Amino acid sequence: MGIDAKEKTALSSSVGADERQPFQTKSNSSISTSNTEINYPDENSSENLEELYRKMQRMASPYYLHTVSMTELYQTTYKSRPPIIDGLLYAGAYILAGAPKIGKSFLVAQIAYHVSTGEKLWEFEVHQGTVLYLALEDDYQRIQSRMFMMYGVEDSDKLHFATVANKIGNGLDEQLEFFVREHPDTKLIVIDTMQKIREVGGEAYSYASDYEIIGRLKQFADKNGICVLIVHHTRKQPAGDSFEMISGTTGLLGCADGSLLMQKKKRTALEATIDVVGRDQQDQILYLSKDPATQIWSLERTETELHRDPPDKVLEAVAGLVSEEHREWTGSPSELAEVVNTGMAANALTKYLNVKCGRLAEDYGVKYENKAKHSGRRVTLTYNVDGTELK
Repeated sequence: MGIDAKEKTALSSSVGADERQPFQTKSNSSISTSNTEINYPDENSSENLEELYRKMQRMASPYYLHTVSMTELYQTTYKSRPPIIDGLLYAGAYILAGAPKIGKSFLVAQIAYHVSTGEKLWEFEVHQGTVLYLALEDDYQRIQSRMFMMYGVEDSDKLHFATVANKIGNGLDEQLEFFVREHPDTKLIVIDTMQKIREVGGEAYSYASDYEIIGRLKQFADKNGICVLIVHHTRKQPAGDSFEMISGTTGLLGCADGSLLMQKKKRTALEATIDVVGRDQQDQILYLSKDPATQIWSLERTETELHRDPPDKVLEAVAGLVSEEHREWTGSPSELAEVVNTGMAANALTKYLNVKCGRLAEDYGVKYENKAKHSGRRVTLTYNVDGTELK
């Protein structure tokens, strides 16, 4: 009774990037999201005990604000979010959005099946664990038919389905917590769809309500080190940024750890794209095709969204030394620092170029070499706008 009450209270607390946990009761249902290791001073010293006592007094104040100093931050080892599917899904709250009836439910069923079996999904490695799929717009007969169409009799005892669940903030939190306690190896929870778990009267969108619903699920996911994948719909209206098509407000994307936007050129097409964005992962586009007999999606190719750095004044100055008319410049590091006149010392400039030589070649078409000669170190810049000399 006491433990359950404590957990319920924690689930309804305000959402933040980190919750302070000075005295955490460890259980199978509570997995630390950071697994920190701190190098504390000698705990037996009287000075340290006095500081601990003062800290406990401060924490008793209703105005206590938990902070971490930079020194403590550097003394602490933080574990990154565990992957569920490498390069695609990690622990946290994710949104999968798309227009109705384009194959989202088949896609999340495929993801759920692969996590439950540990089988590789396309080119992505999968970390096996128990999966809970809340198919709240289906019944068990439809789920049975769908899974049989996709996988025949190859079943998985780690994939669990439910067709009815409580609303978020009105019992769903406790239901999910109870499931994780029963299945401590849970890796993924799929909620299909988000509208089905909204509280009564929560149909009207607002930034605060959208942020709160994802925030609650993110808090639960972070606490237990699992992924919660929430299926949602897109608007009919086009938008400049494709992610602005997700129904609701920017509060959804603002709080989620990642989003997957599924799109088709037309509803009957067998091809689809998925734009993937995330806080700790590279943006990418997945090009999928569907087998009409099994409804299983196959990956045709991936496209990585290239990050474009802002212009680099140092590289621009260095690149200006060579051109199609003057294809090579050679000199000492000191001569280079003097001629480009960036304000950087020769040693600092060559270190900078050692790090940035790839971008110097790719963005500015200049090959950079820094070699030791009998006469001293020599820097060579070669105009190479077509890239042929770099191969």
